[in-house]
Amino acid sequence: MDTKPLILVTNDDGITAPGIRTLISVMETLGQVVVVAPDSPQSGMGHAITVNNTLYLNKISKEDSLTQEYSCSGTPADCVKLAVNEILKRKPDLCVSGINHGSNSSINVIYSGTMSAAVEAGIEGIPAIGFSLSDFSWNANFEPLIPFVKKIAEQVLKNGLPEGTVLNVNFPKPKLGEIKGIKICRQANALWVEKFDKRQTPFGKDYYWLTGEFVNKDKGEDTDEWALSNGFAAIVPIQFDMTAHHAIQTLNSWELS
Repeated sequence: MDTKPLILVTNDDGITAPGIRTLISVMETLGQVVVVAPDSPQSGMGHAITVNNTLYLNKISKEDSLTQEYSCSGTPADCVKLAVNEILKRKPDLCVSGINHGSNSSINVIYSGTMSAAVEAGIEGIPAIGFSLSDFSWNANFEPLIPFVKKIAEQVLKNGLPEGTVLNVNFPKPKLGEIKGIKICRQANALWVEKFDKRQTPFGKDYYWLTGEFVNKDKGEDTDEWALSNGFAAIVPIQFDMTAHHAIQTLNSWELS
């Protein structure tokens, strides 16, 4: 009987992205790995799922490979749903998503396909972690992240996670290959101030490019943005119960009946 942990690996940058290739290699040292990831980039998809189109899975690993790999035509959340319902013979012990090319700190977590895959796993009752690096380059250096990724995954496999919680892990872009350590943080109060660059096609039809500026309004030293800007990896525990519990008493005071 195989006693190795079963680990599901996914992402939103696509199955060929260097980030997921690094993550796969780390997880292979910890357990039996199954990969289900998009066949093309799905960044910024959030928790979108495919309901009006067909979904396709393509097995890309060889039959004798220890790691099974499947590319999926759908979104990151689709990948997790298909893995759990169609591919895996049992619920995995861990789901890891990433390593994303680009940060998913603060407000970015709600737009992130990387984190939505982790959240989808969490909804299924699977301990889950999303990993991201603050470097959008396809040739980003993931090497300094490896011991931290392994340590965090080992701790989740050993200890589990509180019910209804997944981990959002962000790494700073390493300077001279150094990451100072790990900080447990809260999500910073930061947002995008967005603008649209309006242009016209040669035929006179308007079109738009989304642009914007990231603004951190949070001066706290316990946030993910502070940790990243000071050379630390940031772990934010996030929940998918979106109830604003503190507002219930206020709403109960309204004259609604």
